[in-house]
Amino acid sequence: MSVHLTGPTLHRVRAGTPAAPAAPAAPATPRRSRRDERRRLAPHDRVAAQLAELHGIRAVLEDAATVISSGWVQHGWFTVADTHGGQRMVTAYNLEAASDAPVFRACLVGAIVHAAGGPSAANTQRTQRTLDLTWHALHHDVDQPVRWCPAPAIRTAHLRDLTRWNDHRRRTSDQVTALLHSAARVAAASTERLQASVR
Repeated sequence: MSVHLTGPTLHRVRAGTPAAPAAPAAPATPRRSRRDERRRLAPHDRVAAQLAELHGIRAVLEDAATVISSGWVQHGWFTVADTHGGQRMVTAYNLEAASDAPVFRACLVGAIVHAAGGPSAANTQRTQRTLDLTWHALHHDVDQPVRWCPAPAIRTAHLRDLTRWNDHRRRTSDQVTALLHSAARVAAASTERLQASVR
């Protein structure tokens, strides 16, 4: 018989008796398990959302190329039907004129806006990011990562740059269509990089 001191109380234990096993860890509560699972899946959810957005951007670019092939214009965003059976020019300052009227011709920016849903969709994230990607395709290599969400002043400068490029006196509609196809390739390259990041 041996004596173990544990605080002020004396406990007599038979010699050679093994110590009691440690209590097993408490199982995770259902709430904690769900929280851990959400945390584990969050990066995959973000990638899935980005892939869906890139798919939508590629669709806009393809539709915009079709718009340009049907009719291209310079020094304005669109030409639309007027009340006298002719056509009138629509610019960034009177976009509401193109809200319900059929579009006959469009510039680079106008084609993207039209393909994304028309003037009411001009400030949506999909339209703005499609313009970001198109500017990137104009100035950078296809495999170079896109700088998404630039500051508002930078985004406005990019929009003006695209407009000036479209309105250059030596520009052709084939060059505009080619740029839109190049932007679609940038979107495809971004998609491949994202998919590789979760393999």
